[in-house]
Amino acid sequence: MVEWVQQADGIWQYIALFLISILPLLDVFYIIPVGIVLEMSPVAVGIIAFSGNFIMVLVFAMFFRQISEWRNKRREKKGKSEPSKRETRARHIWEKYGLPVFSLLSPSLLGTDLAALTALLLGSSRIRVITWMGVSLVIWSILMTVGSVYGLKYVNWI
Repeated sequence: MVEWVQQADGIWQYIALFLISILPLLDVFYIIPVGIVLEMSPVAVGIIAFSGNFIMVLVFAMFFRQISEWRNKRREKKGKSEPSKRETRARHIWEKYGLPVFSLLSPSLLGTDLAALTALLLGSSRIRVITWMGVSLVIWSILMTVGSVYGLKYVNWI
């Protein structure tokens, strides 16, 4: 996928990065450093990574009921009744700290998309999940952009 962004020129490079940022599990932790290494505008890369990830949060919030029904049917078919290790870890953080801390920590633990879905599965309202995941994404996007710009310059990668 990085080659796809590298091969594009001008505005198409930014569009390619945006399309990749929409994909599940490709969070700001991956997208921003890639854009910075490819010598794209750090501000634009941060905004693009935020936008792509936030769109997926909105999609999961809008279609939560359908996703939840599909997930339950799938689990029943496989005969799974126990929660996974990720779900157990997420539930522990959720019960101990609540949605705000879960939203701030989850991009580094689960990924933004899965964190939003998990928060919805744990019973949060859509508006609160969208708000807190948005705040979390803004913070992580800024941290990753600044960290990538100065960190990659420090190790002479750009």
